[in-house]
Amino acid sequence: MAYLTLKNINKIYPNGFHAVHNFNLEIEKGEFIVFVGPSGCGKSTTLRMIAGLEDITNGDFYINGKRANEMGPREREIAMVFQSYALYPQMTVFDNIAFSLTLHGVDEEIIEDRVKKTAAILGLTDYLDRLPRALSGGQRQRVAIGRAIIRKVGVFLMDEPLSNLDAKQRVTMRSEITQIHRETGASTIYVTHDQTEAMTMADRIVVMKNGYVQQVGTPKEVYFNPRNVFVAGFIGEPPMNFVKRPVQDGKVYLDGQEMDLGRRLGKRISEYEGKEIIVGFRPEFAHPDTGENGQDVYRLFGKVELTEMLGDNANVYMNIGEHRVILKTAPDAIPEMDSVYRFVVPVERVYLFDAETEQVID
Repeated sequence: MAYLTLKNINKIYPNGFHAVHNFNLEIEKGEFIVFVGPSGCGKSTTLRMIAGLEDITNGDFYINGKRANEMGPREREIAMVFQSYALYPQMTVFDNIAFSLTLHGVDEEIIEDRVKKTAAILGLTDYLDRLPRALSGGQRQRVAIGRAIIRKVGVFLMDEPLSNLDAKQRVTMRSEITQIHRETGASTIYVTHDQTEAMTMADRIVVMKNGYVQQVGTPKEVYFNPRNVFVAGFIGEPPMNFVKRPVQDGKVYLDGQEMDLGRRLGKRISEYEGKEIIVGFRPEFAHPDTGENGQDVYRLFGKVELTEMLGDNANVYMNIGEHRVILKTAPDAIPEMDSVYRFVVPVERVYLFDAETEQVID
């Protein structure tokens, strides 16, 4: 296991493009860290700088307290799993997994023992004599992971390893990678654009946008306490609903409905009088208005425009004035199309953001 430190890491390409800005992070031994964000946000570039495949323009990178900026990839004792499986097609599964050990001249008996143990962890024991073309996508990805973990290094880097798999295989491989992490105990950095992977696998999530770190925290922290509109909208499926309105007399008005923000902000509401504010709430925090929901709720309604039956729940799309919102309902409580649907949102489940900075209002 290894611990990593990134201090004010920047990546600027020769054409002047600034891909990563002042990236700071401490990664503890054995942590599973996930970099998540949209395409082009700098997460893979940061991973490649950690691996030594990209030069660090400025800033300091440490492995176990030792500065590693000038170390080559081999010196860093880091194993990497790429988006493509990158298997040797003419080699068997056994030889693909054993390749790095063979390259380093490890004794054949030791190689055989370690390959068999690695294959057992990955469920590949019955496939060691097969060529990659005889395997499914999920099995090939396991071989690629096996080739990495057999080296027993302190850090594993994974760059969108599940993106080539179908939905069912991704679910299976998520749990398998998490289990492998527990068994090896190595520090792992995993890059993905899929927030579901981030939420289900990570000890901590690093949310990135346009080369900047937006928030670092546990899945629970980034979900329940997002720092800004971007994090709030990126984490969660369906995404958080946002309504942007001016504050008038301590309230915002939505198509004839009102939300008294003083109940949420107290005396601080006076700071936003006459200014625009962004009100957010998650689809799953809305519930049907039974008239018996208590007083600590906001009561709202809208016209149902579309419903989606998903099995264990349903999405309900509706308009409140010019704003479209999405709610989640039980599958046996889907409202009729074009009907007026009344719902409540608990006051403590409403998020408020400054419309100018898009930062959360504490």
